[in-house]
Parts: sequence; C-alpha cells; structure tokens
Amino acid sequence: MCIEDQCIGGRVRRRDFLKTPAVGVALSAPLFSAGSRLRVTGTTVEYADALLGTDVERPRLSWVLAADGTGVRQTAYEIEVDGWSSGKVDSGETVGIAYGGPALRPRTRYHWRVRVWDGDGCASEWSERSWWETGLLGAPWQARWIGAADASPSLAGASWIWSGDPVGTRWFRGVVTVPDNVVTLVATADDDFTLFVDGREVLRSPETADGWKIGRRAEVTGGRLVVAARVTNRAGNGGFLLRLGNSPVTGWKASATEVPGWEQPGFDDGAWPEATVLHPYGQGPWGSGVTVEEDPGPLLRKEFVLAKPVSRARLYISGMAYHETEINGLRVGDRVLEPGFTDYDRTVLYSVHDVTSSLRPGGNAIGVALGRGFYGMRTPNVFGWERPSWHGEPRLLAQLEISHPDGTTTTVASDGTWRVTAGPTRSNSLYTGETYDARLAPSGWTSPGFDDREWEPVVPMAAPKGVVRAQEHEPIRVVETVTPAGVSEPSPGVVVADMGRTMSGWTRITVDAPAGTVVRLLHGETLNPDGTVRMANRYVTGPRQQLDEYVCGGARETWEPRFSYKGFRYVQVTGARPVELAGRVVHSDVRKVSAFRCSEPLFERYDAAMRRTVTNNLHDIPTDTPVFEKNGWTGDAQLGAPSMLAEFGMARFLTKWIGDLADSQEQSGQLPLIVPSGGWGGKEMSPAPEWTTVYPFLLREMYRVYADTRVAERHWPALVRYLDWEIARLRDGLAVTALGDYHPPGVPGVPPEDTRLTATTYLYRGLVLTAELGEVIGKTTRYRSVADGLLKTFNATFLDPSGHYRTAKDPGYRQTSNAVPLAFGMVPPGSVAAVAGRLADELKARGNRLDVGCLGAHVLLQALSDNGYADLAHAVAAERAHPSWGYWFDNGADTMWEMWDTATRSRNHYYKGTVVEWLYTRIAGLRPGDAGFRTFTVRPEITKVSWARMDFESVRGRISVAWSVVDGRMRLTVEVPVGSTAEIHVPGSTEAPAGARHLRTDRGYHVFSAPQGRWTFG
Repeated sequence: MCIEDQCIGGRVRRRDFLKTPAVGVALSAPLFSAGSRLRVTGTTVEYADALLGTDVERPRLSWVLAADGTGVRQTAYEIEVDGWSSGKVDSGETVGIAYGGPALRPRTRYHWRVRVWDGDGCASEWSERSWWETGLLGAPWQARWIGAADASPSLAGASWIWSGDPVGTRWFRGVVTVPDNVVTLVATADDDFTLFVDGREVLRSPETADGWKIGRRAEVTGGRLVVAARVTNRAGNGGFLLRLGNSPVTGWKASATEVPGWEQPGFDDGAWPEATVLHPYGQGPWGSGVTVEEDPGPLLRKEFVLAKPVSRARLYISGMAYHETEINGLRVGDRVLEPGFTDYDRTVLYSVHDVTSSLRPGGNAIGVALGRGFYGMRTPNVFGWERPSWHGEPRLLAQLEISHPDGTTTTVASDGTWRVTAGPTRSNSLYTGETYDARLAPSGWTSPGFDDREWEPVVPMAAPKGVVRAQEHEPIRVVETVTPAGVSEPSPGVVVADMGRTMSGWTRITVDAPAGTVVRLLHGETLNPDGTVRMANRYVTGPRQQLDEYVCGGARETWEPRFSYKGFRYVQVTGARPVELAGRVVHSDVRKVSAFRCSEPLFERYDAAMRRTVTNNLHDIPTDTPVFEKNGWTGDAQLGAPSMLAEFGMARFLTKWIGDLADSQEQSGQLPLIVPSGGWGGKEMSPAPEWTTVYPFLLREMYRVYADTRVAERHWPALVRYLDWEIARLRDGLAVTALGDYHPPGVPGVPPEDTRLTATTYLYRGLVLTAELGEVIGKTTRYRSVADGLLKTFNATFLDPSGHYRTAKDPGYRQTSNAVPLAFGMVPPGSVAAVAGRLADELKARGNRLDVGCLGAHVLLQALSDNGYADLAHAVAAERAHPSWGYWFDNGADTMWEMWDTATRSRNHYYKGTVVEWLYTRIAGLRPGDAGFRTFTVRPEITKVSWARMDFESVRGRISVAWSVVDGRMRLTVEVPVGSTAEIHVPGSTEAPAGARHLRTDRGYHVFSAPQGRWTFG
C-alpha cells in the first residue's frame, strides 16, 4: 500500500512510517516494494525529444515509464510547463497529452516536466526538464521572397523549320544581326542537331528519344552572325527551332546534302532553296513542350553590422526548392535537401536554426545557395515535374532574428538590399545530377568584407500559393559515409568504385587536376558486361542520368553535390583519377526503433535488406525508387507502411506525408497515384484503390501504432470525401482499378486477371478501417454497411463453389486472388479451410515458388501461417529457385528489388520486400494490437526456425519478445511496458507465471494476459 500524502516523489516520510503498526515487527519484505515505484525514463513532444520551431498550437506531450516487478501502472500524472501546471490528472494515459496551458507565444522556448502516480498512490520523481520552441505560429513574416532575375531565354516568336521529307539529315543556314554584346541562343531539334555560329561549333545535342523537349542554350557575342545547323530526324516529324536573343534569324536556307565548308560564314548558299516554315512555337505536333536548359544556381548574400552582443539568434528560412546557408563562413546546421517536398500550391515549409554561436558584434554576413528540386525542375520527364502549376525559379524567404542582452532585437530579413549572382552550380536536377565549376566559386562570399559590387540586386519574387508552415518532420541528413569495398579500371581512364552496398545519396570526391579538367561521376545500381556502370532511365529525356560533373579549379579539391541525390551501388569516374572517393548515405533521419534476430541467416538478410531499402526511399516522402522516379507512389507506401512502422519511428514523417495526401486531393475527392503530385497520376494509370486507400490505412495505423487521434480528426473530412468518391464509382457493386497485383512473374505491369478482385478487397479494407477509426474519434459512418454489401457482391462474383477465388480472365490459379481475401478476413467462415488448402496445394505444386506481384507478396505468408500452414510459409520464404526472395539474394541482392528476375529495373524497391512483416509478426511473433500498443499480441509460429528475438521501442516503452525451442519445448520471454497489456500465445502446455492470467486455448496455444513486467513461459 502507499498513501499519497505519505509519499514525496515515491519516498515515504520517516515520521509517517514510524506511526504505522508495522513498527517493531520483523519484516521479511519491505512494506513498500521498491519494484512498485514508477520512473519517467523519457519524454517527447510531438514525437521528438525536443523541438526547435513548431507551429503546433497545442503540442502533444508523451512519456515512457519504467518500473521493477510486474503489474505496475500509472493512475495519474501532473505536467508543468514554465509555471503552468495541469494539476493532478487521474489518468493512465502516457501518450499524446495535449498541452492545456495559456496560448503559446511565437518564437518562445517552453520547458516542461512530468511526474506520475502509481497504483498505490505514490508519486514518482519529476522527469528531467525538456523543451520545445515555437516558430512563427502564423505571425506575419517581415521577410519577402527574393531571387535572381529569370535569364532563361524564350522561344516565343521562333518557328519550326524543315525541308523536304521529314526523315533524314538536313543542313540549314541563316543570318542574324544582334547588338554587340553577349546574347543567349537557344535551339532544339527533332531528333538531334549540331549548331555553328560563324563557323564555330557552339551546341551539340546527343542522339536521344524526344530530344526536342530540351532547349539547349549557349552564349554568343553579337554582331552580324551566320548560323548553321546539321539536323537529323530518324522517324516521325522532323523540325528545327532556334531563337537568338530578341532578334529573328532570317533567310533560312536548306540542303539535303552536305557540302564542304557549309558551316563557314563565307560559304555561298545561293543555290540552296529556302527552308519551309512549319509552325510557330506553341503550335504543331510539338506544342509548347520544349523546356529550356536552366540558369545556374543563384547565390544570395547580405552583410550587416551588429552594434551589441548576441544573446540569442534564430534563422527562419525557406529556400525553394532547396537551400544551403552559411553565416560568417560557417555552414548553418547539418540538414540537406531542405525544406521538405510538398505541393507548393498548398503547403510551403520553413526551417528554424539556432545560429547564436555563428554571430558576433561588428560585421557579419549571411549567404544562401539555392537549388531546384522538383519546384524548379527543368529536366523533361514522363511525370511532368518540369511543368506543374506551382513550378517556379529558385527563391528565398529568410528572417534572422537576433536578441541582445539589453532586451532589444535586430532583424535581418530577405528584401531588396540583398545581392545575387550566378553560382558555380551550373545545373542541378534530381534526375540528371549536378554540374559544378570550381573556377567560378567566389572565395569568401559568405564572410563579411567580400566584394560583391559586380553582383546584381535581387529581384522580388512572387510568393508560392501555399501556406508557409514550420517543418515538423525529420530533416534529411548525411547519415553515414561509406568507403568503397573495391575499385576497378575496366578501361584506361575509367575508374569504377563499388560501395559494397546499394544506397541513396551521392559521392564525395577528392581530385588533384589542372584547372578546367572535367571530372564525371556516373552512378548506377548495376554494371555492364564490360565492367562499366549501367544507367538508363526511360522516364527522363536525354542521355544524362545520375551524372555529376565537377570542373576542377586547379588545386587539390574535395567536392560533393548539394542539390540532388542518386540511387546507386557503383560510381564510375572519368576525366581524372580520384585521390579519394566516399559514398554519402543520405535520407530522412528517422530513428531506428527495433531489432530482429533469428536462427535463419537468410531471414536476417531479408531484415537488413528491407531496412536499407526503406531508408534509401525516405526523402521527405516515401518514394518508390531513388534511381528512376523518386515519386511518392501511394501503393508502395501502403504495402511498405507496416514494415516501416515496425522498423523506424515514422510518426512525424507519415504525419507530414498524410498531409501531402490531403493537399493533393482533387475537389471531387479523388486522390492521385503519386503524392505530392505535379498533375500526373490523376488520370494516368488511375483510378486504383489498391494504391489510394493508403489514406484510410495510414490514418488507422497511426492510431494503432501511436494512439494518434489528432491526425484522424484533422483529416476526417478529406477522408470521407475520398471514400464517398470511391463508393460513387462502383460498377455492379465492385471497385475497378487500372493497376492490380502489379509485376507478377513474367508480367511487366498489370496482371492478367480481372483486377476488380483486388480493387474490391482494398476498398473493403479501407471502409472497415475507417469505420473502426470513426468509432475511436466519435464519428458515425455508413461504411460498415457499405463494406458488408461490397463483401457480399465480392464473394458472389469471385468465390468459386469448388473453394477458391477466380476471375473469368485468369490464365490459371492466382495466388494473390486467394491470399488477399484470406488476409483481409473476407472469406466466409465455411470456406476458409478450402481456400487456404487450395492455396497451399498450389504452392506445393509449384515447388514453393511465388506467382504473385506486389499485393500478393505482402500477404501470402501471413495468410498461410494464420490458416495452419506455417511450415509451408517458412518453405516459401526460404525458397531460392526463381521466382522467390531467396533467388534475389543468391544473385547478389543487398536490398529489395522491384521485379522477381535479375533484369529488374530497380534494385532499391521495398514494395515486394514485405516478407519481413511476416518475420516480425509471425516468426518473432510480435503483432501490434491497438491504441499505441496499449494492447498487443505475441504469438510466434513454430517452423524450422529454432530461436528468434524482436525488440521494439513503442510509444509506451520497450517491448521485447525472445524465444527458443530446445528439445521440442519452447521457452518464451516477453517484456511488457507500463501502460500496455499483452496477450501471449504459448504453444503446448505451460503454467502461467504469477501475475499472468490464463484466458483460453486456441489451436494448440495457451493464451495468457500479462500486464507490465518481464514474463517467462516454458
């Protein structure tokens, strides 16, 4: 027992203890067991240990408790925040307690602590103080958006020309007179061209599909100029397009044959016929589809003088799409590729940095380099990222607020007094890489005293349409540096480094070469037969793919990119032999929260590979591949989310991306297939509920794993609008899709069966999950009844009387068509045994080999294990013949692949690596229950695995499951944190430890209920 007024911080007052009847009695145990005292071992605010710069008006506070013994529980808590107290609140909740004090002030740091009471009424010690700091909280910015004047040449007024048959090579000549200064020339052709001005080659476009989509540019000196071009078209429409400054090129003439000297200014072209003008730019088959090569990345700077000492300084900054900042020559922070990618018409993120130590009385300088990201993308691509509605040139919003000891404040904000110049980053693209010319890098430009008189004044830029909000999720960082595992030289001057692992990020290189030497670094996941790097991306126009270029400054230099990342294992270096090479692993800095081990080495390789694949695809959004698309495919995220949630702390990351889902929603309620969206994916390959029901799925998982109701409440209207849109488009009571079980063996995309089957299963699950979520947050829905009707039609349409699911289009038995209904609980009780048995028989007949795409890969093993075929599930997981997961690893995989064969496009694709979910939930046996693991289940499956262990840091504390089988008997140990109750399934016969309660038996397992504590069975 413990009486509250006899406890101070869990300690009994001596004078009160002496008044108890126990005085003088020889005690065999202490009156107050030390094991019953709670300890606060960790605190978080909005899922972070501490938070610098949040715009959340009522941050949620959480804490983790520990206690010796078993059955210890929290009965009350008290929170203190800078003088405000919640008072003693009778509650066992430790997760997501919203701050309830006075309204928060912007730009303010708040300190907080918590103490709790146990079941005996004893209070714990106060936790260590933690803090959060507010951002601008909606206060008006004093800063303005600024940038460089857009120097991109326009093609307006130019016309496409050609001569004769559209296929073949043509030679063109024309004359133009321009002012005697440097002007920009831009040209393109369908298919490719070489351009001369006064006999000197100034541009050459490579032979490539759709090369006309790239307008190539060059600087030329004015005067009377003779322009000559050789243009080749191999199929379809032929055309050539050129504009030189604001002056039209006149008198175009053409020839179907090459004549020596044709490109020289003195050549006599009097016998050549006039070229044919086809269409003005913007019309004809090419439309307005040409994207002109980009301007160099701008550098912006500002000098200022501080007359007083600095007590505190904060930088509030958003550089679109990416920014890197220095103050007084020192880099600000360690974040990269920031701010986070969003739909910029809806949301723009800013960051907050503590820069107190960077400033000093006297002269100071701030400098910002800007990169393009998706916001300023100029690389033509299938997904249209070069032309979304929010597209724009790089721009900056920055506000530096400096506090002084006397209480005054100095503000340095982005405005018209800043200066700008074209920087040494000549181009940067998430798809093609970066070109950096070290000869053009201004030395000391972020330090005071730099001479910027030749720089230009910045120009005001239009603000993006989106609301500017603080970035709440984890930043992207360089999280690891990798030394190459091997280096080869497949041909003279070509060096190929093997990083020893498949990764996302970039290469840091040290070189020592003459000024002007161009060093090229080509990144790829695989090699050609000759040992060179293989890299080709059909989704991006042009031959340049994941290629960085460094133009040497003439000394020993070390360089790494700043505004693009690549997916790769190999990097090929040409131009100069590197002195040093290092792989830089770059991704969102999410925290690892679990560890898995077992007796089967192959399964441990799966676990390591999936963790690597997941992080390789976390860059503010969950991408499909860091190599080819870098898109936030909704279906990939839906399939991978359970694994992600088991492996990493994903609450902040997913909260951000769920916001992206809402931002991308159309007025009708439809969601695009990729999020954020630049406009692609609303019609192309749409609709697809197996992809877009990620919305209800993630909201339900956020409650299951984190007890998060706020995110559900915030998104409820948009979620309802989405599901109502899905329901309204049902056909004959079934859902329809453009996708299905994507990429089964031997199929390059959509599977052959009637895809209404999988579409309906995913919509059914989404409706049920939403109905459950509505019950949690007090929302009444019609979705259970709609789901019931959907289920009835589904089984009437697809469940064959013989005991398996089939469609009229099936080329044979389909594993996915049967595994998904089993996993989603859609099979009528009387048919479960037949459907599961047929699935098992078909797998055995195929030699345990897979015949599933991404949807089936996710649920197949769970469906087998949960229906009495755990040994078969193990055999399928361990199979090494093609197609199987083991086949990948016998062929060198260290990450999960997109397709089942070795010719797979992507080797960094998590949507089929979901076999690990079975390892965590069926082999280790840790299955999430609900409400942030307030409840969870432990049920390890007995297979050929002889031992397994899973440790998981839940929001309530550490959960651990460890078991081994010795002489046919399992010994199982489970750790349950304070605030959780575990349902523990133990195979065979065993007695309940003291404090655990026997509930029932279930298919050979004894089922126990166990509260907080460490429990051992067997």
